[in-house]
Amino acid sequence: MVAVAPSPAFAIATPVPLGTADSFAVLAGESVTNTGPSVITGDVGVSPGTAISGFPPGLINGVQHSADAVALQAKSDLVAAFNNAAGQATDAALPPDAGGLTLVPGVYTASSTLGLTGTLTLDAQGDPNAVWVFQVGSGLTTASASRVALINGAQACNVFWGIGSSATLGTDSTFIGNILALTSISATTGATIDGRALARNGSVTLDNNRITRATCSGGTTSGTTTGTTTGTTTGTTTGTTTGTTTGTTGGVLGGVLGGVLTGGTTGGTGGVLGGVLGGILTGGTTGGTPGGATTTGNTSGTTTGNTSGNIAGNTTGGGTGGHTGGGKGGGTGGGHTGGGHDGGHGDGRPGGYGDKAEEHGGYGDKPQGPGHHEG
Repeated sequence: MVAVAPSPAFAIATPVPLGTADSFAVLAGESVTNTGPSVITGDVGVSPGTAISGFPPGLINGVQHSADAVALQAKSDLVAAFNNAAGQATDAALPPDAGGLTLVPGVYTASSTLGLTGTLTLDAQGDPNAVWVFQVGSGLTTASASRVALINGAQACNVFWGIGSSATLGTDSTFIGNILALTSISATTGATIDGRALARNGSVTLDNNRITRATCSGGTTSGTTTGTTTGTTTGTTTGTTTGTTTGTTGGVLGGVLGGVLTGGTTGGTGGVLGGVLGGILTGGTTGGTPGGATTTGNTSGTTTGNTSGNIAGNTTGGGTGGHTGGGKGGGTGGGHTGGGHDGGHGDGRPGGYGDKAEEHGGYGDKPQGPGHHEG
């Protein structure tokens, strides 16, 4: 195995800009012809020619562009790319056959034709951005079962072959890189390309091949993304839904409305039912647990109802309510024994139902539920 390294005094190869031709796996000036079940991953186009044939049985994992504006622009960008590759300063000359060589990154030139028998190895030496540009004055011919191998981080997207005439890939050969041929490209039976077949003026001819458009991984991303999400979400929902139920006595309806609307917090003259319903609203909204609903509701409602009812019945009813005020205010409003004391014989009147609270606490907003081929 022979290793060839460019002189340190020479320029380092730079990536060849493909422009809009980058999305193409196969691009030709005259035609694209396929035989057999070839698989093309990437766009296929022709311009100014129009013929794309053999698909099916071939498969294109991309878009076909026949003499449209996209193919026209891609062909224009291909011309610029070809000139860029040809114009880079050479680092080293190649022998007539590149088989058996191991090449580090650089610009390599074959003044006439170039053959490849066996294996050509491209060594990136740990640099994922390493670039190789091959300038072949005439034609490129690879032998059957020949191959290009990548080692130490080399990427197919960074290998460019500028061919001054045409390229022919041998049967069952494995080729790496972007072929930019002035005339035509022919891939014989079983040949594979990890890169592109771009023929500037002539045709691309395929026969049961696999061509995969090469893309760069973007280099090596080193580093550790470390982050600690620290914090305590602390929140106390504090508040009292307060509504004042005014009236001398509550009665059944006053107790219910008072208990429900005031949320069972102050109770007003809410009875047992009012307390329970109020407790459910209070427990469900503020307490947040089913247990809060039962415990808070019964305790708050019963206690408030009994206390409020007794006070309302005994105090108000006893003064002026008579049996009507005391009985109804205490008995109905208290819910248990609030009306048990006789209130005298005055002209007692049942109290009003109390002012309704504008609204109880809400239940909270419900959260709402909620990278083709490159062109």
